[in-house]
Amino acid sequence: MLPGCASVSRTSPPTPPEKAPTAPPAAKPPAAAPAAKPPEIPVSDKLFAEGMTALQEGGHERALELFSAALKEKPGHAGVAGEFDGALLALKKNGDAAYAQGKLEDAGKRWMGTLRFLTHPAANPRGYPFTRTEVQAKVDRLSASLMEKALLQYRKGNIKAAIADWKTILVYDPSNEEAVKSLNTATTQLEQLKKLPPAPTTAPSPAPAAK
Repeated sequence: MLPGCASVSRTSPPTPPEKAPTAPPAAKPPAAAPAAKPPEIPVSDKLFAEGMTALQEGGHERALELFSAALKEKPGHAGVAGEFDGALLALKKNGDAAYAQGKLEDAGKRWMGTLRFLTHPAANPRGYPFTRTEVQAKVDRLSASLMEKALLQYRKGNIKAAIADWKTILVYDPSNEEAVKSLNTATTQLEQLKKLPPAPTTAPSPAPAAK
């Protein structure tokens, strides 16, 4: 130290406080895996399921239509093969029951439906208790009976009743030419009758005066 100079004490700079250790960022939870999609139901199985529902509800012809559509999607569908014959037999049986109850239109529709599906590749007619010829004969007899009834009504002047019978035939057999011609003739005649002026009513003769 030099004489005459004040002593200068040197202090070391303060030590900065230590920083507290920071916790590492929390790990993000793993993203949830996307839910697995259920396997898509084949169209043929959907159609078959709809057919079974129709069958349980008594819609035998509708069931047969859906079974046929299922077979187009998947030839040899096992479910259809097991249910087709039973539905067809029930359809014909219901036609017989409708006829016995006097429900002629329903009988005709069910018998015609039976004829339509008897030739389907899924049908096994050799094991059925009836033949195509027998079912066709039922339809023919029904149509002949309705035609006879309609003509009788027509000749009596009951044109509306005759028209109703011919329309019944055409509900289940639209290609019946005889019914088509008869219906057209009767309808034209009925329209002409509506255009005629009403017949004049004759007033009763006055009673003779008492003497």
